[in-house]
Amino acid sequence: MTQNADSRLPLHARLRDDLNRRIVANEWGPDVALPSEAELATAYDVSVGTMRRVLGDFVADGLLDRRQGRGTFVRRPTFDNAFFRFFRARGDGNRVPDARILERVRHAASDDIARALNHDGDVVHLHRIREHDATPFLVEDIWLPLPRFDAIADIDIAGIGPLLYPAYEQHSGVIVGSATEDLSFGATDPEIAAELGCQPDEALVRIERTARTHAGDVVEHRVSHGVAAAFRYRLELR
Repeated sequence: MTQNADSRLPLHARLRDDLNRRIVANEWGPDVALPSEAELATAYDVSVGTMRRVLGDFVADGLLDRRQGRGTFVRRPTFDNAFFRFFRARGDGNRVPDARILERVRHAASDDIARALNHDGDVVHLHRIREHDATPFLVEDIWLPLPRFDAIADIDIAGIGPLLYPAYEQHSGVIVGSATEDLSFGATDPEIAAELGCQPDEALVRIERTARTHAGDVVEHRVSHGVAAAFRYRLELR
C-alpha cells in the first residue's frame, strides 16, 4: 500500500483508493492490461479474494472492463461515436465519419464556457465539421482547458484524427471516463446552415456535452448541431 493510504480506512477502501489513484494517473495505457488478480494481490499483500472483490467493484462502477482471454483493462467509453447512431448515413455500416477542423483558436474562456468547464483561464476552441462521403451532417464547437490541452492546441491539426478522445489520451494524457448530454431542437442560423448545406430556416438538433475524467474533472465542453430531419432516435424498452 502507498504511503498516502489512510490507515484508518478498512483494507478494502484503502485498496480502492490506491487503485483508483493509479487508474486516474493513466498508469495503464489503452492496450495495456492490469496485472492479474494474483499479481496484484501479491503486490498489495492481500488475498486473491479481496483483490477480486475490489476489481469487481471497479467493473461494476464502469472504470474497468474484463475481456475474455485478454485480462482487465481501464474502460475507455466510446463517447466519440455517440452521435453516429443518431445521424447515420445509409449503408455506412460502422465506418467512422470524416472530420475537418476548420478553426483552432486559443482565447480566454467566456463566462458560459468557464462555468461549463469549471475553469476561468484560457481555452483552446476547435470548430470542426463531420462528414459522410463529403456530405456534412454535424457541426461541432469544442472547448478544452489550457494548459492541460496545450499539445492539442499546438500539434499539426492533421495529427489529431477523426476521433478526439484517443487524441486527448495520446497527446495530453487525458482519459474521458464519463459525459453528460442535453438535447434540444430549434432553428438554425445562416452560418451553421451554410456549413451543413441546409436551408436557413431548417430545424436543427443541438447537443450539448460535458465530458469528465474518471476523477470527475471536467475536460471538455462541446456543442454540436445537426439537421433535425436526419436525426433518428430509437429506444427499446424491455
